[in-house]
Amino acid sequence: MKLSDLKHAKLKKWVEDFAALTQPDEVVICDGSPAQYDALEDAAVKDGLAIRLNEEKKPHSVLFRSDPSDVARVEKRTFIASKKEEDAGPTNNWIDPTELKKEMTDLYRGCMKGRKMYVIPFSMGPLGSPIAKIGVELTDSAYVVMNMMIMTRVGVKVLDLLGTDGYFVPCYHSVGKPLAPGESDHGVWPCAPIDHKFISQFPETREIWSYGSGYGGNALLGKKCLALRIATVLARDEGWLAEHMLILKVTNPEGRCRYVTGAFPSACGKTNLAMLKSTIPGWSIETVGDDIAWMKFGPDGYLHAINPEAGFFGVAPGTSMKSNPNALIAASKNTIFTNVGLTKDGDVWWEGIGYDAPGELIDWNGNPWTQNKEDKTQKPCAHPNSRFTAPAYQCPCIAKEWEDPAGVPISAILFGGRRPNTIPLVHMSRDWNHGVFLGSIVGSEITAATLDQKVGTVRRDPFAMLPFCGYNMGDYFQHWIDIGKNAPDPKKLPRIFYVNWFRKDKDGHFMWPGYGDNSRVLKWVFQCCDGTAKTVDTPIGIMPALDGFDKPSEVSDETMKTLLSVDVDGWLKEVEDIKTNHYPKFGKHLPKELAAFLDTLEKSLKAEKAGEAEPAKKGGHCGCHCGKKN
Repeated sequence: MKLSDLKHAKLKKWVEDFAALTQPDEVVICDGSPAQYDALEDAAVKDGLAIRLNEEKKPHSVLFRSDPSDVARVEKRTFIASKKEEDAGPTNNWIDPTELKKEMTDLYRGCMKGRKMYVIPFSMGPLGSPIAKIGVELTDSAYVVMNMMIMTRVGVKVLDLLGTDGYFVPCYHSVGKPLAPGESDHGVWPCAPIDHKFISQFPETREIWSYGSGYGGNALLGKKCLALRIATVLARDEGWLAEHMLILKVTNPEGRCRYVTGAFPSACGKTNLAMLKSTIPGWSIETVGDDIAWMKFGPDGYLHAINPEAGFFGVAPGTSMKSNPNALIAASKNTIFTNVGLTKDGDVWWEGIGYDAPGELIDWNGNPWTQNKEDKTQKPCAHPNSRFTAPAYQCPCIAKEWEDPAGVPISAILFGGRRPNTIPLVHMSRDWNHGVFLGSIVGSEITAATLDQKVGTVRRDPFAMLPFCGYNMGDYFQHWIDIGKNAPDPKKLPRIFYVNWFRKDKDGHFMWPGYGDNSRVLKWVFQCCDGTAKTVDTPIGIMPALDGFDKPSEVSDETMKTLLSVDVDGWLKEVEDIKTNHYPKFGKHLPKELAAFLDTLEKSLKAEKAGEAEPAKKGGHCGCHCGKKN
C-alpha cells in the first residue's frame, strides 16, 4: 500500500507534511499483515538490531537490546503541555505548548534522514467497538512497528474503519538519530541523548509528540500516551473512564460470572492477579486485560469495560511458572523480548524465572555473564525493567469475551497498594463516593531510597494513575464523582474495594500467602456483589466477618483476625499523612466530598479509640447486580 492510496484526505496531508519535515528516504504504510511483520523482523535481524531465538525453544521470537540510557519510561521528560499550567496540575510536568512545539519541531526537522517513516494506523480496542478509539503513529523505528502490531490492531481494516473523514489521534515519533548517506546503525540501538528525549501530550489538540526514545511507553504511543494520558482527557469530556486497570472474569461453581477491574501501583502484583490460578475448588479466574481498562455505560445501564490493547507488554524479571505461569506460556512463541539474558542455545533467561542460569549467558548489555550466587554485588543478567511483548490470544486463561466490542459489565473495582501495616486485607466502600475517596488515597510504602522519599514512608499513587493522568488530578477525582452522579442507574454502579496482599508480621514475614489465594478475596468480592457476603461495618468501611471468609488452611485464626481488623492508631496516622502531605497539593481542585470523607473517617476513628463508637454491625450487605447473571 502506498501513500497515494490513502483515502482520508486529512490523514494523507498530515503524513505528507510530517514527511516533508523529517525527510525520510521512504514512507511505508503498515498493512498489519503477517508478511509485513516477518519482513520487519528479518530486516532487524539482518541489521544486527535483533537476535533470532531458537525456533524450538521460542518459535518466531526475537531479542532486542536497547541502549542503557533507554530502558524505561522517562518521567522527568514526560510532559502534559496544556495551555494553562494549572490544568496540568501538581502531579504532572508542564511546558508551554507553543514553546514545546517550536522546540520539538526543530528536533524533528530532518530527523528521519536515511530511514523509513512507517505509518501505523491502529485501533485501541476491538475494531468497531463503541468504546474503542483510532490512532495513527508516524515512526522511524521498525521495533516500534513490530511491538505495535502485537499490542494493538494495526492495518488496512483500521483505515477502512476510518473511512474518508474519521477521527484519529495523531501520534508523532522518532528515535532522533538521522543517518548520513550510506550509514547504518551497525547493530546499535538508535536513540537520542537523555536531555533530547521528549514524551509530550497536548490535551487541547489531542496530540502526542515523542522524540529521542525507542523504548516502551515512550515510543509505543498507543500504550500509556494514548491509552491513558490522552484518553483520560477524552474520557473526561465524553463522560467515560480511561484507567490503569486490569480486567478479570470470576466464575463461581454454579457457572455465574462477574467482571472485576483493579488498579495497583507498580510492584503490587497487578499482572499476577489478572492471570492468577484460583486455589478454591470450582472457582475460576480468566483474563480480559492486564493493564488498561476503558469503561463506558452501556444501554443496560451498567459500566462496560474493554481492554484497548491486544497484547501484553510484561516485565520479565520475577515472571515464573510459580508466580505467573499463564504469562510465561503467553510469551512462549511469537514474542519480542527486550533486555533479557540470552542462553548459549538461543533461549532467554532472567532473574526470578524459576531456575538457575544455565551456564554462561550473554547479558542485556551484550557481555558474557555467569551466575555467581555468592557475589551479592553481581549485576543482573536481565535489566530489572526488561520486557516481553506477547499476543494476548496466546494466554491460556484469556476470557472468550476479551474482544467483545460491547465490553464486559463491571461488578467490582479494586484498589490496592503495597502496605506492610495498617491497611487490612480487604474492605469495601459504603457507596460510590466513598470508593472514590479510597482510590484517591492509594499508596505504597517505599522499600528503597527512591523518588527522594525515605524508606518506610508512603508514596501516594491515586488510582495508580500518578504518571498517567493527562490533566489536573484534582479534577480527575471530580470526574469520578461525576461519573457516579450521572450514572443511568446508581444501583448498577460497581462496588469499590481496597485490598492489600502485603501485610507483614513483627518478624517481617508476609501474613497472607497471596498469588492464587487472592482468589479467596475475589470470592468475598463476588459475594458482596451478590448481597450474600457476611460483613462487619467498621469506621473504615465494610469488612468481612471472620466466620464468612474462605481462609487458607495455612493461615491461623489469629493471623486472619489481624488481617481483617482495623488498626485505629495506624489509620489515624494515615489520616494525618493524607491531611498534611497529600490532599493539600490539589488545593481548590480537591472535591469537597473527599475532604468531607477524610473528616468523617477521622471522627469515626477517634470515637472508636475513645470507646464511643456504636457496636460493629454484622450481616449481609446488599451489593450491586443482585442476582444478575452475566
